[in-house]
Amino acid sequence: MGTKRTKIYEGKAKILYEGPTSDTVVHYFKDDATAFNAEKKATIAGKGVLNNRISSHIMTKLEGIGIPTHFLRSMNMREQLTRKVEIIPVEVVVRNIAAGSLCKRLGVKEGTYLAKPLVEFYYKDDALGDPLISEDHIITFGWADPYEMEEIVAMAWRINDYLNGMFMGLGLKLVDFKVEFGRLWGEYGELYILLADEISPDTCRLWDTETGEKLDKDRFRFDLGDLVEGYQEIAKRLGLIPEGGLMKEGEINEDVASQLEEIENELAKERKFKAVKTTKKPQKN
Repeated sequence: MGTKRTKIYEGKAKILYEGPTSDTVVHYFKDDATAFNAEKKATIAGKGVLNNRISSHIMTKLEGIGIPTHFLRSMNMREQLTRKVEIIPVEVVVRNIAAGSLCKRLGVKEGTYLAKPLVEFYYKDDALGDPLISEDHIITFGWADPYEMEEIVAMAWRINDYLNGMFMGLGLKLVDFKVEFGRLWGEYGELYILLADEISPDTCRLWDTETGEKLDKDRFRFDLGDLVEGYQEIAKRLGLIPEGGLMKEGEINEDVASQLEEIENELAKERKFKAVKTTKKPQKN
């Protein structure tokens, strides 16, 4: 970890540290895996490295189509540098194919293609089990205002369109995914909404187009196979690790890892943010 840093927050899969400047944060990706609101737990070597690399890559690709993200650059195998944002406490889930809680709640058969992508919102609170909420809940309780929600939903649709095409080209079905967003306040109080958190096999359901094999976190949730093997397959198809993989005898192959190129969000340096209307006032740090 190098020199001692100030921990801001520790979650189930990541630790956040203060960045080198006041407007940045360091995300450390852990090897911890949890499911069913942390009722099932395990430590799986290599998971954090793969998630860091996959998320870094996807964030740069989304930046390329005009989605502003918090991601700046990868720092090493497990860490990435991001902009410091105020996280909006709403998880946005976009579903293309029925799976997971949707099937459980509504009795829909898993694998059913939805007539159109379904956007759902969940209140980000582990103690409450991240309950399903409506846009009216979000606005009524002040978690986000109508202008922010308009921007968030528009970005979620664009992200879904892009990721669907990208993964389809790799022989993968994008079943569903979760994203989070954050507020960035400008010098004069202007508000920008950025894609935050991560996009990885922890937050996406990805099935092989030909075989239907699940290559995402459901492997851990339902004991469907080696988790890292699935994540490695996704990373290979994205061209992020060699065909031989990143693991050796259950541990990170340091020789291979040392040769992996760092991922930098070049477009973030030139990013001209689009201000969003808001009824909120910026919070003072």
